[in-house]
Amino acid sequence: MQDIISAVLMIIGAIFMLIGGLGVVRFPDLYMRISASTKASTLGVSFSLLGLAVHFNEFGITMRAMATIAFVVITAPLAAHLISRSAYSAGVPLWHKSVTDELHGQYEADTGNLKSSPYAEKKIKS
Repeated sequence: MQDIISAVLMIIGAIFMLIGGLGVVRFPDLYMRISASTKASTLGVSFSLLGLAVHFNEFGITMRAMATIAFVVITAPLAAHLISRSAYSAGVPLWHKSVTDELHGQYEADTGNLKSSPYAEKKIKS
């Protein structure tokens, strides 16, 4: 039974990684490709490592797998965000059929920081 569960988790992980790879090849612009690869690879790696932990069923290996999953879940979206923000700041264009660019004109030219939004919380003066 343990082998079946392990195999199913590994297959699910491989399917997610395959979908991520297809997203990188098929999506039209950098921002969509980053989104596809980050989400699918995070799930793919997580399921594969869970399958590994179930297969070996040892405390040390399971803890290493869980630590690696936590590391990937924390760092992959952060890295994708930073890469996307850098690409946007460098002027990498959106897909030509994109409907709206909500960040257009929102960055300060001299610092590269995001301007405050009209929806941002107002600071209460004490």
